[in-house]
Amino acid sequence: MSVSFKYWDECADPEDMEAMWNHPEVRTEWTGAGETEGQRVHLSRDPDGQPYLTQTEMRAVAEIVTRRQFDKKLDPEMICAIAELESNRQPLAMGCDKKTNLITIGIMQVAPKVAEWIVREEDYLLFPVEEDPDILYKPFVNVYFGAAYLRWLSNFDGKIRTEEFVVRAYSGGTKKVNHKSTLPYWKRYLQVKECYLSRKQFDGPSPIEAPTFPTSPVSPSKGFDLYWDSRVSSEDMEHMWNHLDVFKEWIKSKEIRGKVRFSCNKEKKPYLSRVELRAIAEIIVSKYFSTRGINPTVLCALADVVSMRFIDGNEASTGLMGIDYSTAFWLYKEMGYRAYRVDYIEDLTNPFVSMYFGAAYLAWLSEYEGRERSLQFIFHAYISGPKNVHLEETCPKWLKFEQILARYERTKSREGSCNII
Repeated sequence: MSVSFKYWDECADPEDMEAMWNHPEVRTEWTGAGETEGQRVHLSRDPDGQPYLTQTEMRAVAEIVTRRQFDKKLDPEMICAIAELESNRQPLAMGCDKKTNLITIGIMQVAPKVAEWIVREEDYLLFPVEEDPDILYKPFVNVYFGAAYLRWLSNFDGKIRTEEFVVRAYSGGTKKVNHKSTLPYWKRYLQVKECYLSRKQFDGPSPIEAPTFPTSPVSPSKGFDLYWDSRVSSEDMEHMWNHLDVFKEWIKSKEIRGKVRFSCNKEKKPYLSRVELRAIAEIIVSKYFSTRGINPTVLCALADVVSMRFIDGNEASTGLMGIDYSTAFWLYKEMGYRAYRVDYIEDLTNPFVSMYFGAAYLAWLSEYEGRERSLQFIFHAYISGPKNVHLEETCPKWLKFEQILARYERTKSREGSCNII
């Protein structure tokens, strides 16, 4: 494959770029990442160097395409969820069906043959895909044809079809809508779509920083979401109860086995106390990274910086350690970190899962390109990506990290026990 993109401007027309800049969430995300309107905008990249769309960018593309070409008659969240499942939002993704040898490409994994059929039979004439199949790698073009196919499926055989029919048919074809092979896809789709809907619902001002000392747990308004036991496996909960400092803290706050509450801020956003955070870091390191030289206090300080200890993450990242779903999936699939599954984004709101993949990414960065790396390099690479490290530049986040790290190390020293390395 000769197609490659480094910048958004290489895979989006000027009109598309203007629409992206006019999207409030995209503008906020891009300016926050140091992008400037009128200049080329960098595509995000996973640790393997592959470009991908952030969830904010993905939703913006889906909303723009459905508004322009489909009169808002398609659900943008459906498109986003399918893109997540098909390609992890990677515009250069390519697949091949071993049984049919059908090639699929792009964010929505559209087959060039299907796109050509849509142009020829359904009169979607906006893009000359027959003359240049490679344009399917462009996000707006790929989403356009993926959406056109979804629209066709929604009225298959002249009947108004259910969402389940459309999604399962997109995955396996109309003949396998009721086959057991497409059911797991439908279930994963529902989970991913719910994450996009939740993110859309709560988009807004930056979260309030978690207090230094835990507030009294708030009676949960969202049911099981505010309980440890609903997010964490029974095995991990047993490890937490066996951790002396956690045991003392939970007993003091009158927690009971099977129904341990998360601490919450005044907006009912659950977060970890520093005792809980350190316990998770120590458990994960001792079980899975005891020979990798990882200091649990470093993981704690990272979590404080990237998520302020909120277990769902903050506006800019997912989960406790701020690990992007694409990065976690890459670590799971390609690097062999499989102690925890990461089937969809929601998995990363489990504190143990997020900590595990955060530690795995830290381990990978510590030997980036075959060289032993300094803590300062690892921190900058964790925050901005290994190709965007500029150690000579002053970084407020690094200074904050150093302060928080010193606090965790002093606390550990006062307790008279050794760090788990």
